[in-house]
Amino acid sequence: METTMDDRKTIPRWARWAAYAASAWSLVYGGLGLHWAWGGAGFPFGEGDLPGARAKSLLGGVTASGTAPVIAALGFAGAVLALVMARARPRGAARAAVLATAWSVALALVALIPDARVMTAVGYAPIVLAGLPFGWPDGDYLGVALPWPVLNLILCMAGGLLWAGAALAFQRRTGDSCGGCGRSAREGATWTTPASAARWGRRAAYTAFVVPLLYAAVRWAWVLNVPLLLPKEELRQLHESGLVWAGAGLATFAAAGGVLTLGLVHRWGEVWPRWVVGLAGRRVPPALPVTLASAVTAVLLAAGTQIVRDTDWGDPAVWLTDPTTYWPVWALSLGAATLAYHLRRRGRCRHCGLV
Repeated sequence: METTMDDRKTIPRWARWAAYAASAWSLVYGGLGLHWAWGGAGFPFGEGDLPGARAKSLLGGVTASGTAPVIAALGFAGAVLALVMARARPRGAARAAVLATAWSVALALVALIPDARVMTAVGYAPIVLAGLPFGWPDGDYLGVALPWPVLNLILCMAGGLLWAGAALAFQRRTGDSCGGCGRSAREGATWTTPASAARWGRRAAYTAFVVPLLYAAVRWAWVLNVPLLLPKEELRQLHESGLVWAGAGLATFAAAGGVLTLGLVHRWGEVWPRWVVGLAGRRVPPALPVTLASAVTAVLLAAGTQIVRDTDWGDPAVWLTDPTTYWPVWALSLGAATLAYHLRRRGRCRHCGLV
């Protein structure tokens, strides 16, 4: 059954176009798959990926001839499915199947197909921008950190976020919940109340604050020539190449991000503090920290899933002393803290009136 006029009055704008956007993305990417299947250049996975990165990629062993037709078929099928999600109201098993498929697509595109190269590209971008007027660092950032295979991973991640939005909108529209806030007139779960979210959100936020500090401490130790968790010879090479400073810059931004996470549970995350010139004392728009923190969560989740794949979990001596193995914890805790912040600040819904 199609969406009624009354539905359109209560469904927020983003929920109306989310499925159409996911359909358009799937259609375009399916077209790319068809291009690669016909022998076109630019296949970004497996044999078309960067040689040094193939071992780290989930699709590192695929070929264009075997995988491109599958990408085309899945892309076109996804475009059709997203249109169905935008217009139909399936019930029961059909609804469950559509939801499971949509969320699976979102998870694959956000967390499984991308890898830590997205985090590297995003993390070093501020360093490059800050050093641009001074000609530092040397080298071609776009060529090294953002070649086409990495840009493709970012493109996949963007598609995954669109699919997550489409899945969420469909889930709310076809269920007994408000299309704007997800709340129901029936008694809801207690963990979503502002008081409950404040409690578990605080624990999540402080976890997301501590994990990047551990990573930063190791990188800063290397700058001070302390071979913490690293052989002395490798540390010497980092200093000779100058890469130790790039790592320190990345660690500094990670630590700063951890500090900003605390804003999700403190007042300065709701009202601009005095040192923010021009905005001091004004209300922080909830969408701003939620959007930024959600994007960072997605990037961390992609890096974290690669860490899970690559780590030898059978050797505790290796993963317990490697700060990168805690990135999945960082991603999940930041995501939880962001959700708690949203639940605390969403207030009365202008669509359904529930608080």
